[in-house]
Amino acid sequence: MIKFAPQLINLFATLILLLSFAMISQRRIVTLINLFMIQGAALVAASFLLGYFTHQPDLYVSGVLTMVLKVIFIPWMLHRVIRKLNVRWDVETLFNVPTTMLIGIGLVIFSFSLALPISRLSDSIAGGSLGIALACVFLSFMMMITRSKAVPQVIGFLSMENGLIFAATTVTNGMPMIVEFGIALDVLVGVLILGVFMFQIREKFDNLDIHNLEALRED
Repeated sequence: MIKFAPQLINLFATLILLLSFAMISQRRIVTLINLFMIQGAALVAASFLLGYFTHQPDLYVSGVLTMVLKVIFIPWMLHRVIRKLNVRWDVETLFNVPTTMLIGIGLVIFSFSLALPISRLSDSIAGGSLGIALACVFLSFMMMITRSKAVPQVIGFLSMENGLIFAATTVTNGMPMIVEFGIALDVLVGVLILGVFMFQIREKFDNLDIHNLEALRED
């Protein structure tokens, strides 16, 4: 069974990457949140598998934290926010879908080229997935800078954090638990602050287009 460990983890890594591509091309916020939830579930499965094959109990705790935050609580809270703000509209993007996908493919190629020397130095059974993890980070960052609405940018930030956790997991077989809890707390506080931030934008401008923040310089 252990000899199939890299293939199984790479399978979930590929699923995480495909979900990142689906997220950058998705124009509906409700579907975007659901894709983020599935990506979190894939990250949980990868953490459990890596914990089982490497006998690292910390990875089970990491997977449980990810499940509670990324699969259950944060998607529930985001769905509640968009219901209250009534923002189920199509998401506006700076580029059309074909252009976005082409840029995404370029970022994936760049990520694999960047990760190749590091992957060769890693003794982790999932070291070969580092390129996929970096690609997820870059794709999520691109989603943040190409969307004009606050909600998709929040989801992009959270997805980028998924990629960073997966990168750390694949290279080092997990992080110390104090780091895991620190990241989980930071993400939770950040999401709560961003939720308040979105309500303030909506109250001030009656929509969530962040370009309206430029008007504050004129006040």
